[in-house]
Amino acid sequence: EFAEYQVCVDLFITTQAYVDMASISDIPRTTGGQVYCYYPFSALSDPPKLYNDLRWNITRPQGFEAVMRVRCSQGIQVQEYSGNFCKRIPTDIDLPAIDCDKAVMVTLKHDDKLQDGAECGFQCALLYTTILGDRRIRVINLSLPCTNMLSNLFRSADLDTQFACMLKQVANEIPSKALSLVKEQAVNNCVSTLYSYRKFCATVTSSGQLILPEALKLLPLYALALTKGVGLRTDGRIDDRSFWINHVSSLSTPLAIPLVYPRMIAVHDLDAKDNEETVVPSPIPLQSENLKDEGVYFLENGDDALIYVGESVNSDILQKLFDVPSAAEIPSQYVLQKYDNQLSKKF
Repeated sequence: EFAEYQVCVDLFITTQAYVDMASISDIPRTTGGQVYCYYPFSALSDPPKLYNDLRWNITRPQGFEAVMRVRCSQGIQVQEYSGNFCKRIPTDIDLPAIDCDKAVMVTLKHDDKLQDGAECGFQCALLYTTILGDRRIRVINLSLPCTNMLSNLFRSADLDTQFACMLKQVANEIPSKALSLVKEQAVNNCVSTLYSYRKFCATVTSSGQLILPEALKLLPLYALALTKGVGLRTDGRIDDRSFWINHVSSLSTPLAIPLVYPRMIAVHDLDAKDNEETVVPSPIPLQSENLKDEGVYFLENGDDALIYVGESVNSDILQKLFDVPSAAEIPSQYVLQKYDNQLSKKF
């Protein structure tokens, strides 16, 4: 009924107990909304995050009363849509609200032979109402060449997009299948992709040599990280898994990989950077050899963050970042502040 009357529902859950997330998350998922969960909620550290989430939810670029359709040229058709929306007819999806943070995955399938060298076309049309009340339509057209060479396909593969699709497919399968089967299917999909490259594209090599396509060489790493994530862990809370499913269903492509393979930066090196215009420094690989006792590291996945403070960090760095002379004096529940120094401001 909410979707029928173009009402979008967002849920902000501040709890320290089980709330049956699997049931209540259906409402925002059907109405184009989102679930924000703060568990276990802390009155000391969580209010700033709640405030920022609520402020961004209201002020971010968004549209209302939207209808979207994807069209394809002959030989290809839309198989299914995946995301937070309501679907009344097979060809269109209704979005009571759509914003800059959400994505809709469209799965395509071949229903006819495509001629090598020809081009196939795609069109995505979104009819929506702006926050000022104007009715607009946004159209995105894409034309891609057809090829019968599998090597061309692997060479042009987009790792971020492929992994985002894998992530959303896993989230769609979890409610109806055993976790062990979903995990096995995710691994098999990765293996099947890489095996196809070795069988049909790679030159003859020894049977024990690992052959990976350049564009997808990190796919096994991300697939492994996915199997260890919140969604596929057997020892996790049911509410946490349900929140993860809802979060992933509308997750944008740039945030898919960081969700399972977080980004880490060396905070203690920010002061040494000459270019002050750099907003986000390059992340460093997630390897234990990159963690030094003299360093402070920031790890984040787009939703949660962790600050690691080494045992031998210079007291001057601690004073600039946390206003304490030693790591032992940093309280267990701490709200990060901005102090009047260059390192703190950059962080």
